[in-house]
Amino acid sequence: MSKILVVAEHQAGALKKSTFQSLTLARQLAARTGQGIDFVIVGDGIASLANELTAYGASTIHTVEGPAYASYLAQSWSGAIAQVAREIGASYVVSSSSTTGKDCLPRVAAILGAGMVADCTGLAGEGAEILYKRPMYAGNILATVRANTSVVLITARGSEFDAAAPEGGGGTVQAFAAAEVSSGSRFVGFDGAESDRPQLGDADVVIAGGRGLKDEENFFGIVEPLADALGGAIGASRAAVDSGFCPNDMQVGQTGKIVAPKLYFAIALSGAIQHLAGMKNSKTIVAINKDEEAPIFQVSDYGLVADAFTAVPELVEKLKAL
Repeated sequence: MSKILVVAEHQAGALKKSTFQSLTLARQLAARTGQGIDFVIVGDGIASLANELTAYGASTIHTVEGPAYASYLAQSWSGAIAQVAREIGASYVVSSSSTTGKDCLPRVAAILGAGMVADCTGLAGEGAEILYKRPMYAGNILATVRANTSVVLITARGSEFDAAAPEGGGGTVQAFAAAEVSSGSRFVGFDGAESDRPQLGDADVVIAGGRGLKDEENFFGIVEPLADALGGAIGASRAAVDSGFCPNDMQVGQTGKIVAPKLYFAIALSGAIQHLAGMKNSKTIVAINKDEEAPIFQVSDYGLVADAFTAVPELVEKLKAL
């Protein structure tokens, strides 16, 4: 039987939430096609992660392991994933629309000569005829597309899919000896920002600030205490990033990160359409802005017309009192 192969992403010794969002899409495909689901996980020292995946209903968890895969390199990882997909006769390969997924899966598609559906937000069509929904033209339209190849690779937009829960269990872990892929690049190092906060894309609470916070000192002076009080991640509008208030890895929006937390605070942030594209699927949106005409109020569940420099510190004090 053909398989649906899900690429398991991990970082710092833990599986990423995006893996289970991709699995939700894979389960929807399985319900439509009757195909089974397998995982592939690439890395070094990944035995415990592979064992964790056995609880999620996959038949087999294929591990490609060794020092050569200790750090992500596009050529070696895509080559290994393509080999696993060929070996098991995968009809679908599903990954997330993360930085890694966007970099790796098109390469796998090229190796397999397969069709590629990027940034999938859902399925359409009837019965076995699978159609795919995806944003186009910078999110201005939602297109429904068809893949005309026997093998289809899909990156799933995580904000559109809830993380899958454990189901069934009983999967087996199987080591896969991938042929080494020659590469013209080598891993030199990773220089990442250290933070005790949850990652922006995985956080249940996001506190985002906008250009209305005026400068870097005010931005963090207002946003950080609220993020600390709620255990949230910090986000920003593009205007705030372009103004130099914060680094660009905090940017939420069309050209930044796409998030869908349980709670999203938009502080002194007008809500341009490009920003809304990155957070509109948040479960609860709270807006604080002194401009009552700000577009953010059109999508917010709760809106407070007030000066953020007064309202947010007061809110933090009340949260601390609780």
